[in-house]
Amino acid sequence: MSALVELSDAHVVHKARSGGVFTRDRVYALTGADLAVAPGETIGVVGESGCGKSTLAKVLVGVERPTRGTVAFRGRDLWAMPAAERRRAVGASTGMIFQDPSTALNRRLPVRRILRDPLDVHDRGTRAQREERVRELMSLVGLPRALADALPGQLSGGQRQRVAIARALALEPDLVVADEPTSALDVSVRAQILNLLLDLKERLNLALVFVSHDIQTVRRMSDRVITMYLGRIVEESPAALVTDRARHPYTRALFSATPGLLDPIEPIPLAGPVPSATRPPSGCPFRTRCWKADGVCAEQMPGFSAASAPAHRFRCHHPVQEDESTRDLVPRSDPMEAP
Repeated sequence: MSALVELSDAHVVHKARSGGVFTRDRVYALTGADLAVAPGETIGVVGESGCGKSTLAKVLVGVERPTRGTVAFRGRDLWAMPAAERRRAVGASTGMIFQDPSTALNRRLPVRRILRDPLDVHDRGTRAQREERVRELMSLVGLPRALADALPGQLSGGQRQRVAIARALALEPDLVVADEPTSALDVSVRAQILNLLLDLKERLNLALVFVSHDIQTVRRMSDRVITMYLGRIVEESPAALVTDRARHPYTRALFSATPGLLDPIEPIPLAGPVPSATRPPSGCPFRTRCWKADGVCAEQMPGFSAASAPAHRFRCHHPVQEDESTRDLVPRSDPMEAP
C-alpha cells in the first residue's frame, strides 16, 4: 500500500536566542526522521517533553518546512509544489487537532463560523450546503445544535475540543494529526474525547497520527508506536509488542514508568536530565542516561536494526533482548543495586 505521507531524512533546525553576539545557538528539533503513514492506519508518537513530537506533527501536515530532507504527499514532494497547489493539497486532505482548544479556536467567532471557515476558504459548496455541513459536523462529534451560535468561552473544555475535532474533519481529510489533544482536559472528559477519536477513525477510515505523553493510551489506540528521543526516532514497533518486546532501553523505561494496577512494577530509573537540544551528545543521544552505554555509544549513532517481528526496528548498539522482561531490567538498570 502506497504511503499517504512520507518523511525522508527530515531535519528541523531552529536558531535559538542564546549564543554569541554574531552567531546564535542552533536547536536541533528534528534529526533524520524517516516515517511513512499509510491510509487508514494509526501511528502513536511518544517521548518526553522537548523530544520533537510536535515538530514531527507540524512537518507531517506542512505547517513547518524541514530544514533538510523531503516530505512526500501522495508520492509528490510537498515543498516542490507551487504554494497555491500545496495549500490546496494539504489544506483539503489533512487536519490538525491542537493540544489546547482554548487557544486553538478564535474566541471572537461563534462555533458556526469556526466550522464554516475551512469550507469558505476552500470554496466548498453553496452557502446552504456549507450550513448543512456545519450541522453534520456538530452531530458527528456530539455537539447539540443549540451551541452553534455560542462563543468558545461559553463552552466547556470538552466541548471546545469537540469543536476543534469537527473543524479538523470539515473538509473530509484522509489524515488527521492530533497533537496532545487531551492534555488540557479533565480525566473524565479525556476518556470521552479519546473514544470519540477512535469512533471517528473507524467510521471515516482516517489515517491518524496521535501524539501524546499518555503512552498507555497511545498503545491502546495505535497500530504502530514511534518512540522519539531528543529529536530522533529511536524505535518503531507494532503497538501490541511495545510494552514487553521493545528493544530500545528508552522505550522500556518509558513504559515502565506508567502505573499498572494488575501487575505493577518499579519504573526503570534514568539518571540525569534530558540533554540540551542545542548541544546534543555525540553518538547516541540517549547514552548520557542509559545504563547500557559504553565507548561505542559515544562514538557513533547506531543505524536502524530490524527486530524479529515485521515492522519493528530500533536504533541501539546494546538493545534489550526480546525475551527480557521489563521487571528483570529494573534492578540491572539501578546503579545502586547493579553488581
